[in-house]
Amino acid sequence: MPLKEVGVSNRIETLEFQAEARQLLQLMVHSIYSNKDVFLRELISNASDALDKLRLESLVDKDLAADASDLHVEIEVDRDARTLTVRDNGVGMSRDDVVRLIGTIAKSGTAELLAKLRESKDSAASADLIGQFGVGFYATFMVADRVTLLTRRAGQAEGTRWESTGEGTYVVETVDDAPQGTAVTVHLKPEDSDDHLYDYTAEWKIREIVKRYSDFIAWPIRMTVERTGEGDETTREVQTLNSMKALWARPRSEVDEAEYKEFYKHVSHDWADPLETIHMRGEGTFEYEALLFLPSHAPVDLFAPQARRGVQLYVKRVFIMDDCEALMPNYLRFVKGVVDAHDLSLNISREILQQDRQIQAVRRRLVKKILATVKELKASEAEKYRTFWSEFGPALKEGLLDDPDNTDAILDVVSVASTRDPAELTGLRDYVERMKDGQADIYYMTGESRSMIENSPHMEAFRAKGYEVLILTDPVDEVWVERVGQFDGRPLRSIAKGQVDLDTEEEKKEAESAREQQRQEYADLLTWMTGKLADSVKEVRLSTRLTTSPACVVGDAHDITPTLEKMYRAMGHEVPQVKRILELNPGHPLVEGLRKAHEQDAAADGLADTAELLYGMALLAEGGELADPSRFTRVLADRLARTL
Repeated sequence: MPLKEVGVSNRIETLEFQAEARQLLQLMVHSIYSNKDVFLRELISNASDALDKLRLESLVDKDLAADASDLHVEIEVDRDARTLTVRDNGVGMSRDDVVRLIGTIAKSGTAELLAKLRESKDSAASADLIGQFGVGFYATFMVADRVTLLTRRAGQAEGTRWESTGEGTYVVETVDDAPQGTAVTVHLKPEDSDDHLYDYTAEWKIREIVKRYSDFIAWPIRMTVERTGEGDETTREVQTLNSMKALWARPRSEVDEAEYKEFYKHVSHDWADPLETIHMRGEGTFEYEALLFLPSHAPVDLFAPQARRGVQLYVKRVFIMDDCEALMPNYLRFVKGVVDAHDLSLNISREILQQDRQIQAVRRRLVKKILATVKELKASEAEKYRTFWSEFGPALKEGLLDDPDNTDAILDVVSVASTRDPAELTGLRDYVERMKDGQADIYYMTGESRSMIENSPHMEAFRAKGYEVLILTDPVDEVWVERVGQFDGRPLRSIAKGQVDLDTEEEKKEAESAREQQRQEYADLLTWMTGKLADSVKEVRLSTRLTTSPACVVGDAHDITPTLEKMYRAMGHEVPQVKRILELNPGHPLVEGLRKAHEQDAAADGLADTAELLYGMALLAEGGELADPSRFTRVLADRLARTL
């Protein structure tokens, strides 16, 4: 063990910390980490562990000479001496334990931490890393000029006293009068609010920290408090600071709804009751409890780039971290609650969690349970489901982009608008059940608003034939329908892309001769317009989707949409310009007149302007943007003037 003995006298030794421990101590002593409150969390966590271990040892070893009748944690303050002591009557440590556990660092990713800290030149990043890894007992040196530890191992006669200023060495001494368990006394630095050093002898501050981090510790956390009564008489009483109510560890049948609501408000800082409570337990190779909540309204930062996830991680009822990203995918960032894992280290890091196979297994189960709960709401509690979907539907649909394992489960709970009902949303399975005989595809159209889609020329043939079309107006819809591609084995098909022919085989036969005649009549015009509009479109062709509009612009079946193209460019992606197809309605008087004018004189004055106006009108009809609006209005005004 890399320890250097500096001096020995009557079992009093001055030893040097291991090199890695010394580096970590220096980081703590000169810490810029703002959340210094965690030192008390760490001391209480260690005390709770010691109590757990003594309870286990006393059950295993009936001859253990230890008192396990009133296991507890005690916090004691001396405002005049500016000390705070955290004491437990747990398993305690031997002298060798003290040197091994405090003088050296042997586990919990600390070497990784130090490597990352050495690489980091950014002080803010260093602080964040300290917070991610957890710093255990060493966190006391963020707030202390000196730390004293007094301990005695259960069943042993001699105790050990340890003391250090965190400057590289520590003193360890054998003592005869130490009580069973461990007491850590922190000699506090002067209060400095600018450096986030608070008065840790203040009762309100201690209560705040215990409530936030250690409220659900299984053991009572006690503190003697002073109260002034009538006649200025001061009394002292022992109070328990934590509730010891780990709701997630109690059977659901033993917890009433009011307790769940109160706990939800505590973990979420929300003013409203939760929409739904999810209480689950995992047993087997990796045990955990989870108490999760679906909120009743979306937070204001739901779609902010740095939106936090709402699940806290506990280990054996000890709070470890907020917004644990490893436990919940980003598209479920609105879910609030806690997960209490039994077999993790208290100093587990975010980076290690991301790679931990057990945590990944828990995450998969949580996601499946949440999606199953939403599906149950959809099936049996329509009002709750409507509230959920209106608040969180757009976020949930993001899962269709980055969680392929749960695509089917997400699709089962998706609701979208459709042409069937102007007010009610529909599920995809409901749409499939209503599909016409012989209909192979699920038709949809994306756009900025319902009114824009409903008034689009692309909708005309579908409206005329009575086909239902899904109306997708969320920005994420542009992406997921392309990524998913199908539902229940039926292709998702945009009515604004590719060829559309809704006629039955019989109708096609009847119309074939008329269509062939149209193709011949319009062949020259289509070729001419394709050349004239070559900078804007890849092809001009006759349409089978239009009934009243003169023209529309469509994409090839596998082209990205203009909206998606715009989104990619806004995100800084280089996307080649996608030319679309101009479709003409051969039954419209404007198109028929253009054909006749071209047939009489292809070089006639203004013919090219008419073709350009026709394309511009088609763009505007679908809500698109003109490349040169001023030119369009100028040409339009000129043509209108000629008609007067």
